Amino acid sequence: MHIITHRGFWFTPEERNTRTAFERAFAAGFGAEVDVRDREGELVVSHDPPVNGAPPLTEVLALHAAAGRPGELAINVKADGLCELLRAAMAATPRWTAFDMSVPDALQYRRAGAPYLARQSEHEPEPPLYERAVGVWLDCFDGEWFSEALVAGHVEAGKRVCIVSPELHGRPHEAAWARWAAWEISAHPGVALCTDHPVAAREAFA
Repeated sequence: MHIITHRGFWFTPEERNTRTAFERAFAAGFGAEVDVRDREGELVVSHDPPVNGAPPLTEVLALHAAAGRPGELAINVKADGLCELLRAAMAATPRWTAFDMSVPDALQYRRAGAPYLARQSEHEPEPPLYERAVGVWLDCFDGEWFSEALVAGHVEAGKRVCIVSPELHGRPHEAAWARWAAWEISAHPGVALCTDHPVAAREAFA
């Protein structure tokens, strides 16, 4: 299971989406989920509407490059209309995807040939714009509803899969991890886990 840190590798909530968290994630060899918005024409890293002090995306990408570009960057697009800015910013990053756009905005990514993940959850059983997606962002808001067969089906269709770990929605993760670690498909290089506990996840899926 490939491990993607959620908003970087942070020890306290205040560190999420900060230079410290991303530098720590990349130094440990992890990829990262990165929340991106725009502020005065510049892409910045921020989950909520950005304020002064939100790190520029270029700063995070420089940290990633300096660490040898480990793992994958999953860009959580928090605002419409960022496709061209984001494509230009990510031009030197070999393994990245955009996800969570509105469907009308996601069409811009599809038309531009930008790599994106289609979202699937218990509330979105048919991932939109699936045919041109490079992968699936597999979410579980209320419980672990999906099966190994579903994940394997996406992989067999040539898609990467990133599973959202339960703690991102306030649930315990240990039992779900134990089940998923027993799946044969969890060892596939195209399957990833987005988590707040990257070191524990690396050990659990070793």
